[in-house]
Amino acid sequence: MIRVLLVDDQPLIRSGFRALLDLEDDIEVVAEAADGREGLALIKEQLPDVVLIDIQMPVMDGIEATRRIAADPALAGVHVVVLTNYGMDEYVFDALRAGAAGFLVKDIVPEDFLHAVRVAARGDALLAPAITRKLIDRYVTQPPLIRAGSGLEGLTSREREAVALAAQGLSNDEIADRLVISPLTAKTHINRAMAKLHARDRAQLVVLAYQSGLVAPRNS
Repeated sequence: MIRVLLVDDQPLIRSGFRALLDLEDDIEVVAEAADGREGLALIKEQLPDVVLIDIQMPVMDGIEATRRIAADPALAGVHVVVLTNYGMDEYVFDALRAGAAGFLVKDIVPEDFLHAVRVAARGDALLAPAITRKLIDRYVTQPPLIRAGSGLEGLTSREREAVALAAQGLSNDEIADRLVISPLTAKTHINRAMAKLHARDRAQLVVLAYQSGLVAPRNS
């Protein structure tokens, strides 16, 4: 069962997401909060698998709440997905730097929303295509997010290939198909790369792939 916690200051948004999630047999909404401070307290109490959190809220915004979640070792298993609107790249950028595993736009279709929750629960990066390219373009101009020691030189050739494919948005199963290996081996390559590069999660691994030049942002 995937345990989800909703944090948004708009009751209508929360109720809409909850209505969708409550219809699924493998997903349970364990709590709701109207601001980041309340959400943080509930997260520590409930230890959900996935937190869906709005960026702009009163009392404590989603970025600060995400930063505190990422800094708490007791919450290492909590995957934060920020909720945003089109054109809010700067806020999403800050949320990923704070430790979010990915982001969703609020006008996402229900089927994609439910799929995204399951993807986040698995620990995969969740980067909505609509604004990912602009986000990455900004990332590569910033100071490094991840202190990676010796950098990509410490990765095997297979690990580099797997990371490059992950940065293009491929899942472990798709990486396995592309490299003609088993899904378990693909997952192992990704996990080892994350450990070597000290990436907190798959989203940070994807960002590092762009920052390092392993994958280049596409031109418009």
